[in-house]
This record gives sequence, C-alpha cells and structure tokens, in this order.
Amino acid sequence: MSKAKVADWRKVSPAPIVLAFGPEDYLVSRVIRSIREQLRLRDSDLEITDIDAAEYLGGQLQDLSGPSLFSSPRLVIIRGMERCSDELITDGLLYLQAISPETSLLLTHSGSTVRGKKLLDALRSDENVIEVQCAKISKDVERAAFISAEFASEGRQISSGAVKALQDAFSTDLSELAAACQQLMQDSASVISEELVDSYYGGRVETSVFKVGDAALAGQSAKALALLRHLLTSGADPVQIVAGLGTTMRRMAKAFGNRSVTPGDLGVTPWVMEQIRKNSNGWTDEGMSRMVNALVEADAAAKGSHRDPVYVLEQLVLLVKKQVVTLSE
Repeated sequence: MSKAKVADWRKVSPAPIVLAFGPEDYLVSRVIRSIREQLRLRDSDLEITDIDAAEYLGGQLQDLSGPSLFSSPRLVIIRGMERCSDELITDGLLYLQAISPETSLLLTHSGSTVRGKKLLDALRSDENVIEVQCAKISKDVERAAFISAEFASEGRQISSGAVKALQDAFSTDLSELAAACQQLMQDSASVISEELVDSYYGGRVETSVFKVGDAALAGQSAKALALLRHLLTSGADPVQIVAGLGTTMRRMAKAFGNRSVTPGDLGVTPWVMEQIRKNSNGWTDEGMSRMVNALVEADAAAKGSHRDPVYVLEQLVLLVKKQVVTLSE
C-alpha cells in the first residue's frame, strides 16, 4: 500500500491533503501560513475555511470541498484533530475515497491523545497525503539548530556566540525566537554577532538569568548580585530565576568528573559543552555538593519554605562565587 509522503516544515508544498502533526504550535502555524501563501500565489481568489475539529458538524467537509459557484480553489483548514468529533472521523474517511481536485485540505493534530487514530492511520496510508512533523523544540541543541536553520534558509551567517545569546534570550517562546531572528536579518546585512544580539535583546529576563550564573561562575559577585536584583525589581518570579540558575548548575554537576558525558547527554551544543567543562574545572566534590544543596534550598525557598527567598538566592550566588575564588587562589 502506498504511504503518505513526509516533508520538512520549511519546504512543504501544497498537496491534496497536508497533515501537520506534533505539539509545536509555532511550527504548525508556519505550515499553515506557508500553504496558504503558496496557494494564494497560484490563485488570488482562493476561498479559505478554518474549522475547529471539536466543533465539526457532519457533512461539512463534503459541503466545503464541493464545486464552488465561481470555480475558485479552496483551502479547508481543520485544527485540533486530537479533539475531533466522530462525524469528522467518518467524513474524513469518506473524503479519502473521493478527494476533491479543487480543494486543499490541511489537518492538524497535536499528538497529545490517540483521538482520531483511525483517521490518522488512513491518512498516513494514502499517497495523496503529505505529513509534516511539528515536534516540540525545547532542548538547547534543538533550539540552536532551529536558529542556525532560520539564518541558513535566508543565506545568512550567524556566529556561535550569537546563537547562544539568542537561545538564552528566548528560552521558552519559539515564536518570539523566530521573530527575533527575522528582526536581526532585516536590520543587519552582515554576519550576526553576539554583540548585535546583546544590543537588541540583552535586557530580557531570560538572558539575565543565565548571566547571573555566568557572572557568579566568573567570580564577579557584584555583577551577579546586581543582575539578580534587577531581575527581582523587574517583577521576575524567584521560581523562574532558580530554574534558570538550576539549568546551568545541574549541567555543570553532571559534567563534573565525567569525561565521557556528551553534548547530547546534556541537550546542549558542543560550544556550550566546552563552556560547561571550563566552568567545572578545579571544583571539588565538597564544593559541588554544597552548590547542589544550596540550589535545592533556594528552590524550596522560592516556592515558599523561607520567609526571605531573595536572601537565599543571594547566598546561592555568593556561595558559587566563593568556590570560584577559592579555586583561583
């Protein structure tokens, strides 16, 4: 039996049926936008219908994909197959038996449930279908690859330091990260440098969290404390700050004394791995243990176990700085 074709989300082209599968909403939105824009370039009279799968009514797909009054091409978007009605499953299976040549059907499924599995299996077994994987992008190595690919797709260059700076500045929101990449490319014709990224986005909370840890590990306690207090006065949640510091410190603890650990094990790029090894050089078992225990205490304090979580956070930063200074003596 013929199988559905698989396409990269950056290179997907219109097809009788496109299935955008995966939990990364931003990638799904890029697929939808790309298909819509390509079809509009083919015919400006494109008719677009956007439906939530949970609200689908029996017969809608057949009605929307039938011949239009003015013979205009159609794009039918059905979002959230993981919430689909039984009627959509039934109508979807029927549609595969008689696909409309005038209609492009685009379905999305987050993969969060097995709802609609019978229709999913049928779609994946049909040669008229193109499936686009929209997997979650969360690890550092994945975000670094995403950033590099955004610039490479436009024939632009970005330094490794700039990639890291963008990762730090936009550690949670992929759509904001993509927008930042586009902004940098629009505003600069040269290679994107770390300095340029810092000048644009150095003030973001996410960047500053990592810079607190970097300053502490460099023995710069005054700078680390100033950054920490700036974050807190800007309204940053202590829980988020501890989480950011914890990411840096836990990776260092995992790499400590373990020469066989790889970037993939930590979910980072080789460049970041090199920095982690550099930061962990010279630490003792006792020093590493004290840092981890202080991190646990700070996490508990940020979540309400201590009446002054800010003090506990400051002590964590000073403890790291003290260990670094001891190493340099």
